[in-house]
Amino acid sequence: MQQPSRWRATTAWLFVVPFMTIFVVFTAVSAMLALIYSFTDVGVADIRRPLEVDFVWLQTFTRVLTNPGFLKSVWTTALFVVIGVPLTMAIGLALAIGLNSGITKLRAVYRAAFYLPFITNIVAAAVIWQYAFTLSGPVNSFLASLGTAGPNWLGDPRMAMPTVIMLAVWRNVGTCMVLFLAGLQSIPLDVYEAARIDGATAWRRFTAITLPLLKPATLLVTVLMTVSFMNIFDEPYLLTKGGPLSSTKSVALWVYEQFGQGNIAPAMAGSYVMLAIVVILGVLQLRLLRVR
Repeated sequence: MQQPSRWRATTAWLFVVPFMTIFVVFTAVSAMLALIYSFTDVGVADIRRPLEVDFVWLQTFTRVLTNPGFLKSVWTTALFVVIGVPLTMAIGLALAIGLNSGITKLRAVYRAAFYLPFITNIVAAAVIWQYAFTLSGPVNSFLASLGTAGPNWLGDPRMAMPTVIMLAVWRNVGTCMVLFLAGLQSIPLDVYEAARIDGATAWRRFTAITLPLLKPATLLVTVLMTVSFMNIFDEPYLLTKGGPLSSTKSVALWVYEQFGQGNIAPAMAGSYVMLAIVVILGVLQLRLLRVR
């Protein structure tokens, strides 16, 4: 009996080895080197002699944390999270409830349609989004037909942020819907029937049954969406390049630009500051939303 069990364990490890090799070489080692070099003064000129850099310890982090551009990107990222996460979760939950109880015909088709933006190529989606929200695009043309002058969606700092958030919400709402739908389908229907017999209204059933029993799914969705919006890069980069006037420049985009400018040490330090913020937010969410 021991031989087959040992053979199964060996076979399982053989399947794991390719992933572990790729993870260690391209992720773990890179992350460790980035952490080490974030305490140095490494620059683009030091790429050929990486062992000759000088350790400056926390000076790089001090420069990053006092950099006005970085601080503004942190504020911009916070806006993405504070606005985008609740909006995405609210729409995803509404769609999940509709698919779970309100829609009976072609449910699979609607489910696939709402999830399609998540698997759509973001570059193609951004090109369509740019065309739709140009000054003479379909959105402003529709508003003009209603007698309203459309704004400069991508060129006005006040409108660029909502436009980028709309694209991010459109892209992520399908994931929220699927996860919430899985949580809703795990709730026994007998609980709703008993509450209905006791005279509970639809709103009362939602607040007293659905939301409490949906807490595990809510925790998962909250953490995933927070991480997604904290690391937001594709949407602001493809739509506005972080503009206008850096109004949509996230921390991830700021780090990317620092690498492009040859400021390697600040870029690495900024990425680890962002990682620390994500970890802190994740721990707080796990403590506040954990299922007791």
